Amino acid sequence: MAQEFTPKVVTANALIEGDVVYLTAADTWARDLAQAEVLTDEADAQYRLLQAQARVDEIVGAYLADVRPGLNGPEPTHFREDFRRKGPSNLFHGKQADSLNHA
Repeated sequence: MAQEFTPKVVTANALIEGDVVYLTAADTWARDLAQAEVLTDEADAQYRLLQAQARVDEIVGAYLADVRPGLNGPEPTHFREDFRRKGPSNLFHGKQADSLNHA
């Protein structure tokens, strides 16, 4: 029996900066998961992934990541994706350092 398709987002890393990015419905890259296009149809998800993978001058390593609805938009269902969206594991770099400066 085939497994039911779960909602997904297209994610990758920005080619120059290396930041985690998400494909939006407007066909742009956002650094905030809340702005990602949530794909609920398997054929649409595969098509959007192929479109993203062709954008080799912008991103690297595009793939589909599972998400679930959250209060502020999609939320990751796997700890790896939650870890990726928070930025580097070293607290004094990237998104985590920015959050310290805005506290």
